Amino acid sequence: MPALNPPSIANGIAAALLFARGKAVGMALIAPGMEGARHSFLAAAVCLPVLLALRIFAWSAQGAPPNGVVVSLAGELVGYTLGWVAFALASRVLAQQANRGGDWPRFIAAWNWSNLVQYALLIVLLVPSLLGLPGWVGNALGLAAVGYAIWLEWFVTRVALNLPGVTAAMFVILDLALGLFIGGVTARISGG
Repeated sequence: MPALNPPSIANGIAAALLFARGKAVGMALIAPGMEGARHSFLAAAVCLPVLLALRIFAWSAQGAPPNGVVVSLAGELVGYTLGWVAFALASRVLAQQANRGGDWPRFIAAWNWSNLVQYALLIVLLVPSLLGLPGWVGNALGLAAVGYAIWLEWFVTRVALNLPGVTAAMFVILDLALGLFIGGVTARISGG
């Protein structure tokens, strides 16, 4: 008998849209086990064109990166890959320490798919500058988007690992710390 929630991009997107609205029922669309976890890394492939578009947009607005486009692009791709892999590995250890290691595959799958929403937000944040709105509008929207992204990560962690809110916050803090570190390294490689 086939699984009710086989790993698929369609199920991942549907789950992400449910998570985006605070609906824990999105977990029903996340396949259990390592197969679902492995498959969820397709979310990185889906988000990659967004990252590339954002970088190209930034370079067209600010000028070519100091170390050249090829070196900068290579640095961005290394940082992007590290961001997805480093959190997955570190969160597995943290999940085991929280006695939720058995739930980790579904958690990382839910986490990965929820990144689609965050990357979609990044595209939406380009709209104010494209429309020529004042910088404060973009800054205010950016601040709201950061708050929402932090909430989304916390929500997915709490639901997927069945953790208290404070413990779920530790996963978000881990992701933010890794992101800052990897972003700093990537900026140095890219010449930013």
